[in-house]
Amino acid sequence: MDFLIDEMRDCESESQGATDPADLARNLFGLGAYVGEVLVRNAGSKWVDLDEPERDYFQQRVGMRMADGMLRSPLSKVVNRYEVGPEESLELYYLTLPGRVRAAA
Repeated sequence: MDFLIDEMRDCESESQGATDPADLARNLFGLGAYVGEVLVRNAGSKWVDLDEPERDYFQQRVGMRMADGMLRSPLSKVVNRYEVGPEESLELYYLTLPGRVRAAA
């Protein structure tokens, strides 16, 4: 996912911002939904509707309730990864989540 988002960022900078903002938002939403489904299947999370303060904080209508009760927003994380860059690594985000299923040796 990090590589894919880096490619999107590179294409955007090469086209000097010519990408349609609605297309970009739709693509980032789709990538965030994919990351969320990975969390459902591998980290014991579930999709939840966010209440108004949570929506204001995450700038999203839905998020993830983790097995430990924490609320996360993979949709926001993907947007952050796109806007900020490698410092917002999705790989590190996943690897540091409590409750994720580790691959069998």
